Amino acid sequence: MMIKNTFLAVLMLAVPLTVAARGDAAAGQEKAKVCEACHGTTGKSVDPNYPNIGGQHKDYLEKALKDYRSGRRPNVIMAGMASALSDQDIEDLAAWYSSQEGLRDLSEE
Repeated sequence: MMIKNTFLAVLMLAVPLTVAARGDAAAGQEKAKVCEACHGTTGKSVDPNYPNIGGQHKDYLEKALKDYRSGRRPNVIMAGMASALSDQDIEDLAAWYSSQEGLRDLSEE
């Protein structure tokens, strides 16, 4: 019984941390103003030299931005842009762009 109660207590402490760490799409939309020059207002690129990121998977966007920030993924432009982003900024941006229309399921074609 004690192990079960301990497990439940740990679980209850962890839940608020995971909920608080999720991105806020509305905040991401505001933070994305600087991204619009290359990626467009909804993540649809304004130039074929820049990728479309609207509708991309949230986890992918978060990993890509963190990798640009750390230098694990080299790109002069994105390293400069991502270097000033906090983890919360990245989560918010990923929530915004992943909520846009973009990717489609190719297995249905």
